[in-house]
Amino acid sequence: MKLNTNLTVAIHTILCIAYFGETNKVTSDFIAASTGMNPVIIRKILGKLQSASIVETKAGVGGSTITNKLEDISLLDIYKAVSEEDDENRSVFNFHLDPNPKCPVGKKIHQILDTPLSNAQKALEEELSKTSVKELLEKI
Repeated sequence: MKLNTNLTVAIHTILCIAYFGETNKVTSDFIAASTGMNPVIIRKILGKLQSASIVETKAGVGGSTITNKLEDISLLDIYKAVSEEDDENRSVFNFHLDPNPKCPVGKKIHQILDTPLSNAQKALEEELSKTSVKELLEKI
């Protein structure tokens, strides 16, 4: 099972802006050419990053810029920006909606999995907080 690509595409997007921004207008079409994604998807991700005050995007062919120091933007910041959920409900794990309450497994599945999955989510977020965009850019 694979999770959606929003996080990795958002990181790729920010790295493109950081890498090329001094010499090029970094537009959604420009980023799409690097990521191999549709420009519409890139614009949606840029919108989320802008709402999180990570990037600033000018309409039309104005391009995007990063609003903070690269060392101050962690992968966790990007993850939170592109996550579909609020802080309390954000998780890479999703439960199926209707486990059978009459089944001994179905009625206990949340109870037995909530803690280990919550711990795994916390570990993921802790690890993401340790890496900055600047560190990644230095590896390119």
